[in-house]
Amino acid sequence: MTGLTQQRCFNHSEREAVALCPECGSYYCRECVVEHDDRLLCSSCLDKLFTPKKKKGFRFGIFASTGQFLLGFILLWFLFYSVSLVLLSTPSSFHEGTIWEKWEAGE
Repeated sequence: MTGLTQQRCFNHSEREAVALCPECGSYYCRECVVEHDDRLLCSSCLDKLFTPKKKKGFRFGIFASTGQFLLGFILLWFLFYSVSLVLLSTPSSFHEGTIWEKWEAGE
C-alpha cells in the first residue's frame, strides 16, 4: 500500500494527490475536490449526490394511459347516446312548442 504523498491525481497525472474521495476511492489534487458535509468529494461523486434519481414508474404506463383514454371515450359516448335517446323519445310537439298549447287547453 502506497502513501498519499506517492499518489497522483486521477484527472491530472502530473499533480500530487492531496485527498482520497470516500465515495469512489480515487485520489485527487486540490483543484479536483470539493468539501461537502465535512468531507472532500470529487466533482463526479458530488454530481451523483445532487442528481435526482429517476423514479421507476409503472412498467406498462403506455397501456395504462391508453386504457384510461378508451374508458373515458366509452363513458362519454354512453353519456351522449343516453342523452340522444331521451331527446328522441320526446314528442315532436315539444320541439315545435305546440305541446304547451295542448297542455293549457287541458288535453
